[in-house]
Amino acid sequence: MHLFFDLDGTLTDPFEGITRCIAHALAVMGRPCPPLAELRWCIGPPLRKSLALLLGTDDEKLVEKTVSAYRERFGTVGLFENRVYDGIPEMLQTLANFGHTLYVATAKPWIFAERIVEHFGLSGHFKGIYGCELDGARGDKTSLIAYILDTESIDSSETAMIGDREHDIIGAKANRIPSFGVLWGYGTRAELEASGARACFGSPREITTAFNGASDSKSL
Repeated sequence: MHLFFDLDGTLTDPFEGITRCIAHALAVMGRPCPPLAELRWCIGPPLRKSLALLLGTDDEKLVEKTVSAYRERFGTVGLFENRVYDGIPEMLQTLANFGHTLYVATAKPWIFAERIVEHFGLSGHFKGIYGCELDGARGDKTSLIAYILDTESIDSSETAMIGDREHDIIGAKANRIPSFGVLWGYGTRAELEASGARACFGSPREITTAFNGASDSKSL
């Protein structure tokens, strides 16, 4: 099968980097920032939407200035304030050994995603690393997944999406592929199941068990 993995909250825990960069961006814009612990909800959705909510504005120019301030720190420091969840490298290797083809499908710009995956020694497990463009194009999971399916000439019946937030599940459903939630990230079981996740996994080992020998989505 072709397995699409979300990055933030699924393969790695980016809490420190993302929240510190949001705080930096808001400070640059002269805006107050909530306590970092209250910014968990910002991990998963497209960055621009989260910043617009924090700013309390729909002014696109103001949001873009804030995105630029965010990236000043994220592009040099924040992307590496991150850690790989326990068991992820072993899971990826096992899935590859089973014959599955793996991809990263993240709302994060692909240029940052590639650096993160490479930095943590995970790039060898993936055929492709896909994300949005710096201008936000393909920033939603629906258009991103559609782009991957088209670019890689993948049959949706041989594909599954794995992620920790409703955006992963909704994007997969819109492209008629099954989706699965992980419970160690930033979404809840209730969120994932309400969005249509076929199942939720409590550990990376449970993923390898579920996809052991599965050759298409109908067998899951």
